Amino acid sequence: MKTLDELLASLGDASCPATVSGALAALWHDAKGDWHTAHGVAQLETNADGAWVHAYLHRKEGDLPNANYWYRRAERTMPDNTLQQEWRDIATTLLDR
Repeated sequence: MKTLDELLASLGDASCPATVSGALAALWHDAKGDWHTAHGVAQLETNADGAWVHAYLHRKEGDLPNANYWYRRAERTMPDNTLQQEWRDIATTLLDR
């Protein structure tokens, strides 16, 4: 998986592509409307990418203190853009690596 368009197209599939990182898998589940699975996958990631997705998920949940904790772990600050834009920003950044 190399592009955002490919990731978005895979949302029509029944299962997450096996070739994506854990952080991208969490975003995939979130985009499918499964916040709980997304959160579980993000919790398994121990790196900054996982922390960034974890932060986004808590921001989406509305738990801003917890989100801020995870943004700090990811060495980022909470953005002031929409959740949809943040999802795209995270996905694009992770796919570009």
